[in-house]
Amino acid sequence: MDWDKLRIFHAVADVGSLTHAGDRLNLSQSAVSRQIRALEESLGATLFHRHARGLILTEQGELLHDATSAMSKRLETASARIKDSEEEVFGELRVTTTFGFGLLWLAPRLPKLYDKYPDLKVDLMLEERVLDLPMREADVAIRMKEPSQADLIRKRLMSVQMLLYASRDYLEKNGAPQTLDDIADHRLICQNTDSAQVSAGATLVQLLMTCNPHSTLTVNNYFGVLQGVLNNLGIGVLPDYVTQDFPDLVRILPEIGSAEVPVFLAYPEELRQSQRIAAFRDFVQEEIIAYRKSLRTQEKT
Repeated sequence: MDWDKLRIFHAVADVGSLTHAGDRLNLSQSAVSRQIRALEESLGATLFHRHARGLILTEQGELLHDATSAMSKRLETASARIKDSEEEVFGELRVTTTFGFGLLWLAPRLPKLYDKYPDLKVDLMLEERVLDLPMREADVAIRMKEPSQADLIRKRLMSVQMLLYASRDYLEKNGAPQTLDDIADHRLICQNTDSAQVSAGATLVQLLMTCNPHSTLTVNNYFGVLQGVLNNLGIGVLPDYVTQDFPDLVRILPEIGSAEVPVFLAYPEELRQSQRIAAFRDFVQEEIIAYRKSLRTQEKT
């Protein structure tokens, strides 16, 4: 089968237009059309339905597109491995993690990674949805549970808990609850239990809601919860890793907290030799060691 025709077919299937595919490939619309017709003739099948809104894949076209998509991802992997140098770290690294961990822990530490590897290009993809690493939806993931996908290298990084925090200003004005029942006198800031989140966090929120808080503010990610707490709106349910970077936060009801949530770093087996992956993995591990040391220092003071 002609690889060039498959490349053109894949571009047309992705954009649904001969003209746009031609623009992407630097080919004329007529040249693209000829290649598609030739591919259809060689296969003895119609690959696209012509529609007023563009080109729509037929059932046979869907089958071929699945195959070319898999080929494309394999080629991307091969290209990434070829580009990896034994001495240099450069190129694009697609990192996926949750909104909370990505915004509140990882992103503030990325300047250190760029200082060390200025030619690295990080594409930070914040998703509660678990991306498919073997299918190369991302290169490396940091997730709040052990990945279940096969053919992954995984390493447990640390554990986190969802705890209760308030700002010093809020507590000076409203006082601190002494028992769980005292939540009834405060505004609770948390994720809605229907929001995508770790089950341990949702379980803690469900418990707190039984205390009938005076008022609530629900946000669909921990960054929003943090902003509410920092702006003195109430008592918030937040992951414990925020305490290092926001020393104004005060933990409330220290006996109350979620179950521990494991944090894992994972990447495909086929990227085992990637220098970009190794650089990112080592950077994250070094930052976690520094984070733990900082917490121990805070506990002593």
